[in-house]
Amino acid sequence: MGTLMSQAFVSEILGTAMLILLGAGVVANVILPGTKGFGGGWLLINFGWGLAVFAGVFTAFKSGAHLNPAVTIGLLTADQPFATKTGPDDMVTVTIEPTVGNAFWYILAQLIGAFIGAVLAWMAYKKHFDQEAEPGIKLAVFSTGPALRSYAWNFVTEVIATFVLVFVVLAFGPTPSGLGPLAVALLVVGIGASLGGPTGYAINPARDLAPRIAHAVLPIPNKGGGDWSYAWVPVLGPLVGGVLAGLLANVYIF
Repeated sequence: MGTLMSQAFVSEILGTAMLILLGAGVVANVILPGTKGFGGGWLLINFGWGLAVFAGVFTAFKSGAHLNPAVTIGLLTADQPFATKTGPDDMVTVTIEPTVGNAFWYILAQLIGAFIGAVLAWMAYKKHFDQEAEPGIKLAVFSTGPALRSYAWNFVTEVIATFVLVFVVLAFGPTPSGLGPLAVALLVVGIGASLGGPTGYAINPARDLAPRIAHAVLPIPNKGGGDWSYAWVPVLGPLVGGVLAGLLANVYIF
């Protein structure tokens, strides 16, 4: 791993940790008993996740701020650079090429960052996790679950929602200003409002898998199981959506 890749690796860890800390944090604030935001509802969660994306993208600017294996796989499929920098006269230089090896390090960093973010969110709300609450409520802070369980259709929903996310991100291209983070944040809010109802819109394998693992290993009283029979949906669905977005972007105009 070279210097640039090492910097990107750390950047993805920090950015994804920020994303999950703030995203899981807003869920905890809304659904755990006794919090100041208890009962805040879906809109608060939706906008909270959008702002979490905004903070995460700014934090991980050195790596291109993928924060999501589906985005990394989409860029790899579309053969678009993983990271760029803008020099004098708005000259864009590729700093990290889209290769399978680089994708491995990106995804590993995202999983590590998501795990760290989930642990930090648990630490912030530990006393509320210690109070009596349904096991499903505690799990919902860490991972997604369907409103109506139908593995095939839940999978389809995740594919569609992630396709929208990754395709639009690929359409943005490199953005040297703050427009990129704001645009992605608003996009996530829009996806949550329109396509998030059936599954809770994981749209990110790292966002669901790593916090689900954190839930399994953390000493949370009365936490119940991790609903592992469903866990493949928010992992494979977004990956398929990312690949499809990359394929279309590759033959389209980007």
